[in-house]
Amino acid sequence: MDIRPEYRKKSIRSYVVRAGRMTDGQRSAFENSWPQYGLKLADGPIDTDRLFGRSGSKVLEIGFGMGDSLLKMAAAEPETDFIGIEVHPPGVGTLINGAREQGIENLRVYLADANDVLEECIAAESIDRLQLYFPDPWHKKKHNKRRIVQPGFVQLVREKLRPGGILHMATDWQHYAEQMLETLDEAEGFVNSAGSGNYSARPAYRPLTKFELRGERLGHGVWDLIYQKTD
Repeated sequence: MDIRPEYRKKSIRSYVVRAGRMTDGQRSAFENSWPQYGLKLADGPIDTDRLFGRSGSKVLEIGFGMGDSLLKMAAAEPETDFIGIEVHPPGVGTLINGAREQGIENLRVYLADANDVLEECIAAESIDRLQLYFPDPWHKKKHNKRRIVQPGFVQLVREKLRPGGILHMATDWQHYAEQMLETLDEAEGFVNSAGSGNYSARPAYRPLTKFELRGERLGHGVWDLIYQKTD
């Protein structure tokens, strides 16, 4: 198969597709595991209940990296269905290879642009929780416009969440955390679960990543933000 992310042409992107080398195991995962776990942007809208063959809680994660925490969540919550979106093939290969090895069935994956997937594939009010963990901080001020958390993105997420659904974000960049807090506290249709102006404690369902554990040892902070859709 063509192991390249699917995306539409845009002038501003929230990521850079890195040309990282893939291991033999990651490549073979696309041959052996993609037919079971892979979803294509080009295939258009999905019915999440039909996709998994059952109703129930649906969680969508944007930018899962190498997939360690998403794999742990899917294994820990077999009654919940997870959809992951990532643009970096090595991470997708690693995740679906691990899912196949563990016999995980409550997981599907896009190798595609997250905004495109949200706009074209995810039905309105079909997701219970959207997770955005450690997105690219684009820390240089001139690049801040590339950050995925912008008012337009927030309202797109709102459209896809079920009433009472959760938007959960986490970052280790304080300036980005402050922008997220300001953007979401001002966003129509959301309420801060920790109270306006406050960050949330990390919930038990979000595993600590290796990167996060290393950051903790170095004294780096991590900020979780949890917002509930109010309508």
